[in-house]
Amino acid sequence: MRRRDYWTHRINRLHPLRDHEEISRILVQHEFPWDINQALSFALFRTYAVPSIGRLLYETGEFTDRTQKRYDDTGLILDQVLCHGLSSREGRAAVRRMNQMHGMYDISNDDMRYVLSTFVVVPVRWLQSYGWRAMSDTEVLASTEYYKNLGRHMNIAGIPDIWADFARLMDDYEAANFGYDPGARAVADATLELMTTFPPNDRLPAERVKAFSFGLMDEPLLDAFRYPHPSPALRRAARGALRARARVLRLAPPRLAPLLLEDMPNVRSYPDGFRTEELGTFAPTCPVDLQRRPDASAVPGERAPLQAEGV
Repeated sequence: MRRRDYWTHRINRLHPLRDHEEISRILVQHEFPWDINQALSFALFRTYAVPSIGRLLYETGEFTDRTQKRYDDTGLILDQVLCHGLSSREGRAAVRRMNQMHGMYDISNDDMRYVLSTFVVVPVRWLQSYGWRAMSDTEVLASTEYYKNLGRHMNIAGIPDIWADFARLMDDYEAANFGYDPGARAVADATLELMTTFPPNDRLPAERVKAFSFGLMDEPLLDAFRYPHPSPALRRAARGALRARARVLRLAPPRLAPLLLEDMPNVRSYPDGFRTEELGTFAPTCPVDLQRRPDASAVPGERAPLQAEGV
């Protein structure tokens, strides 16, 4: 039987800059597949609390009307880059698809850079708190290099150089920009509702799953969505459950076969396979106005009608 530190020894023989893609694949597919998937999902969830981001996602309708598909498409596009590498045909196709989607909307460079920072920072912090081990300095350096390279391919300007600068950027951006928006709240609600259907959550009452999720959120994030603050006991229970899981995993053998995102039970939109070029959203074939009618009485979970049908 392989030792639990099998992949750690493998990573230590690699160079964090030259081999950043291989190290990132090992972390995501072998060492921490569930944890990094949860961390990246939580990273995206945090971005909804920036009104300029959450409101835009609401206005597209994708995150509220087709939540499962949007969840799957986002993960699968990013996973194609990770699995095949940025220099591969598949990786280039995934980045092209991502850039095409972003190019359909007026997204500021600051928002794009902030979203990138969450992908760099949140997994490291998640594993520090809930992983069966924390990421090593080599792994943090490699992961940071991986996302820096991805950000360059997405034409993001002003990308930080080191992890600490990404962390400072993320924290400062959230402090300055987190705020309530009814559309962003609707996106967050739809995402939490989807989470209640994921195994093993689907065997529990939905409200209990949501309460568990609130127990993992920090106060600024809860306040931005106007979510209830959990009791200290609930916080201890939620975080203690994840730490108990980590203690069990420390005793498990290493995962030798890679676990791909498309093989996870949460991803359900493409039982017969998918083509990267067909993932995500596409511009309408006829001129339409994507702006929704202003509705001052809108409440979380309700969406104002579109100006044009078919979007």
